[in-house]
Order: sequence, then structure tokens, then C-alpha cells
Amino acid sequence: MAAEWIRRGYKVTVLTGIPNYPMGKFFTGYSWTKRRRETWQGMEIIRIPLIARGHSSIGMAANYLSFVASGWLWNIFNDVKADLVFSFEVSPMTQVNVGCWYAEKHKIPHFIYVQDLWPDNIITVTGIKNPLIIKPIDRMVDKIYKQADKIFVPSPSFVESILERKEKVNPEKIYYWPQYAEDFYRPLERQKIDSIPDDDNFKIAFTGNIGRAQGIEILPEAAEILRDEKIKFIIVGDGRYQSEFENQIENRGVKDKFIMIPRVQAEKIPEILSACDAGFISFNDADLWKKTIPAKLQSYMACGKAIIASASGETQRIINEADCGICSPLGNSEALAENIKKLINSNIKLLGQNARKYFENHFNKKILMDEMDKFINEFTN
Repeated sequence: MAAEWIRRGYKVTVLTGIPNYPMGKFFTGYSWTKRRRETWQGMEIIRIPLIARGHSSIGMAANYLSFVASGWLWNIFNDVKADLVFSFEVSPMTQVNVGCWYAEKHKIPHFIYVQDLWPDNIITVTGIKNPLIIKPIDRMVDKIYKQADKIFVPSPSFVESILERKEKVNPEKIYYWPQYAEDFYRPLERQKIDSIPDDDNFKIAFTGNIGRAQGIEILPEAAEILRDEKIKFIIVGDGRYQSEFENQIENRGVKDKFIMIPRVQAEKIPEILSACDAGFISFNDADLWKKTIPAKLQSYMACGKAIIASASGETQRIINEADCGICSPLGNSEALAENIKKLINSNIKLLGQNARKYFENHFNKKILMDEMDKFINEFTN
């Protein structure tokens, strides 16, 4: 989004932390003293100090809190001038406080793009329900929503969730603004990928973070059921759950059904998808994920891929509306295996065309960014 704003003539300054997600340590070439300020595609990037998240709950908490503490100090001493703050809110929502403080200090509008609902996300991901922890978070969220001039959300269910909060939010503030996929996500002729054999196996790709929230453990279970079928699962990415996921593959004796590809640049994903027949999406069985539209859904659709999913809620709604694939009940590996067989015998090309058509009509980058321009002009002119 920031790069697109630059192309549209805006001046953009990005405040963020030192990159360390998802592996929990600073990326090569970055540290508390290295590459704290950068210019990329015309935008200035300021990286404030934080503690790398590591692999423990304590490390994650330290990571979250250190960004806020650094942001509080930065807000006191910075000399950045802006006309509007746009907070891109992925967890933790505590980060949005920095945007709130800056907007309040300079008396300028504040837009928030809510990717993760809090405290719902905390409860779902960590299992923490202690009121001593959740109630203060709830109050923080209420304060953030109250301060915001506009709240953008990536699914209609997020609108409903925010409106259902005990501390009422003005519905005129909230706007459904779905994620788009970048222009490089597009249908390609089948590419030859060294790590993916060009054979008669039906190939299903999963791209992105390998975490517990994704419910990806259903794939080894389904692979065991489909042992005698000509199917390969192409897993592209990494994450905290990867080693356990690979252990499940090994324990179920289905290693021959999986091809593991390390994380690649996003621009490489369309090439990999071109060598596959369908894209896979799954979630753990939790109400929060039913309200979520995963970004990989738009990516698959933009690339014209048929979709097989173990999902419900918003993901199922879109797949059904687009008529671009098949959804199975969450966590039901037998249903997933059966639906994969159905997908193999479906008109894959037509499903892919339906996916691309729906993407162009609902997740078009230019149309969405034009809408955002109108909101920015409304609040700054």
C-alpha cells in the first residue's frame, strides 16, 4: 500500500520495528544499530528498537511491549511531519497506540486497518481468558476505536464483531475494505520449477506461514487417506509449527506425498502456483478464523487457481459465491480427502477462471486504492 501511495504522489514515512518475524530473530543485516533508517521505493522507513520475539511467550510479550515503549519515546522526540496516520494493525494491537499518540499530538486524522480482532485474537491463539489480562486489553481496544477517525476491516464479519462490542463504536466509522493481491499475482502458463516434478500427480499448493492457526495438520491426515492416489502437496513457507508439521508427515508415513519449499519472495509464488493444480486453505476450528478472509485466498484467486479448503465462514462464502472450488468442514480430514478426489475430477480450468473473475470484480487493487484515496482526501482537504 505504501509503495502504491508513492506512485500516486504521496509522501510516505513508515514507522516499524526491526524485522524478526516469523523466525524470532533479527534478519541478517539488521540490528539495534544497523539499518535503522532506509529508503525503499521512495518511502522513508524508520525502524525503532525492539526485542526479537524468540520462541517463547515471554519473548513474544517482550517483543510487543518493547515496540510500544520505543514508540512512546520516538513520539516525544521525532521531527516527522504528516497530514494523516494510517495504522496497519496486525497483532499486536498494542502497536496502534503509537499511531494514536502521534495523531493526538499533531491533531491529525488516524485511520486503522484492523487485520486482527483483539482481544479475540489473544484468547484464540494463546487460550488466555483471565479477566485480569483480557479486561485491560479490552479497554485499550475501546480507546483505540474511539480515537480512530476511520476503521477499515478486511471482512464483513469484522464489521459485525466491532459493532457488537460493549463499548459502542460509531458504525459510520467502520468500512469493509478487503485486501487485494499485488499485480504480480496473475495467471501464468505452467512454469518448470526444479523442486516440483513435472509428472501426472495432482498438485495442491499451500503457501505462507506454517502455524497452529492455519490448521495445516489436517494435510498429513488427508494424505494418509489418499495414500494410493496420485497427489502431491506442495508446501511453500516456514513458521513456528514447521518442525512439528514435518514430524506428523514422517509419523504418518506420507513423506512421499509432500514437497517442502522454503520461504520464497512473494513475486515467486505465481510461478510455483502455475506448476500446481489448486491452492489449499485451512484454519483451526475457532470462531475468529471463521470471520477472517486469509490473504492467500486473494493470491490464489488472482493467479486463477481452483481452491480446496478446510474452512467455513467468510472463506467458504467467497469460494461458494465465486464457484471456484470446494470447502470441507473444519478439521474433517476424511471430508477433505473425499473433496480432493472430487476436485481432481472437476473442471479445474473453469474453476480457476471463476476465481480470477471474482478477484477482478471484488479484490481489484486499483479500485480499492481509488476508494482509499477518496477517504484520505475527505479527511485531509
